Amino acid sequence: MSTDRTAIVTGGASGIGLAIARRMATDGHSVAIFDRNGEAADEAAAAIEAAGGTAIGVAVDVTDRAQIDAGVDLVRERLGRPTILVNSAGLDGFDPFLKITAEKWNRIIAVNLTGTFDCCQAVVPDMIEEGWGRIVNISSSSAQSGQPIMTHYVASKAGVIGFTKALALELGPLGITVNTIPPGFIDTPMLRKSESKGLLGKGVETHEATTPVRRVGQPEDIAAACSYLVREEASYVTGQVIGVNGGRNT
Repeated sequence: MSTDRTAIVTGGASGIGLAIARRMATDGHSVAIFDRNGEAADEAAAAIEAAGGTAIGVAVDVTDRAQIDAGVDLVRERLGRPTILVNSAGLDGFDPFLKITAEKWNRIIAVNLTGTFDCCQAVVPDMIEEGWGRIVNISSSSAQSGQPIMTHYVASKAGVIGFTKALALELGPLGITVNTIPPGFIDTPMLRKSESKGLLGKGVETHEATTPVRRVGQPEDIAAACSYLVREEASYVTGQVIGVNGGRNT
């Protein structure tokens, strides 16, 4: 595995994104943490540096293409040409279908789907120049199974899966792989927020009994799969939906 790549992880200041950023650094990559919360991104990068890795925090709202482009420019300047991109920035939503306003719909699509598109479009030219690239898009197992009162969220994540498959076919001849990981029931701040709103029945732990491996997933489980997909050894894996969900979706 090459250990001199530069990786961008969006939404990298918390939850799954943070675990992925840490794993990328542990694997030897330089990491740029893109997050709307610039202070949190800086803190996450500082912690990685303190542990012996190389990382920078960059304040980027993935719904703002100008911020994305400026962030990528900064990465090139400070860390080198990015050839690994993990799109982990995401926004959930819990609303009955008839109560989903145009504003709510557009906001979730902007973050989850258009943000993924824009980040890919901003970074792919660097990958083409290098003749090598790895893109991993974090989708959601809800896009495979459906989920009530989340039609806007599920639609956006299903879009990410379709986008991944199409982009993989287009970029494969250029040495760039594109895959998606749909996490299932991972213990993140987003999940705990849903729990606090009473949206998960009796709570996160009660769902362990319905998970075949009998535990709740951890962000590090997603990071481990991501670590494989960005390796040289994964060059024959592209356009794939790699479920990491403890067997909840098969």
